[in-house]
Amino acid sequence: VQLQASGGGLVQAGGSLRLSCAASGRIFSINDMGWYRQTPGKQREAVAAITSGGTTNYADSVKGRLTISRDNAKNTVYLQMNSLKPEDTAVYYCNAYVKTHYSFSYQPYWGQGTQVTVSS
Repeated sequence: VQLQASGGGLVQAGGSLRLSCAASGRIFSINDMGWYRQTPGKQREAVAAITSGGTTNYADSVKGRLTISRDNAKNTVYLQMNSLKPEDTAVYYCNAYVKTHYSFSYQPYWGQGTQVTVSS
């Protein structure tokens, strides 16, 4: 199973970006999907998550500005990022709990990370 993230880049404060993360491989089903971010010297923190049924959860710092969604037919999760702030600058990682055709339970998989830089 591979998760391929894309959509990062450089944007001015107040701007928008849309991150995508597509899962591929011998996937039987995907449970929760989410986005995390990490800055140098700090722990990776959860940003947003979405269940297979569409229930979402957000970190307080991004509520009202970032929106997570998914396309189950495409095994893809998105993160729409609006009203970006310099403190949103980080490497963003996608995460998915995947059951393959060879496993009995859901296992966590991670994307490679995509850099988001917000200039002031």
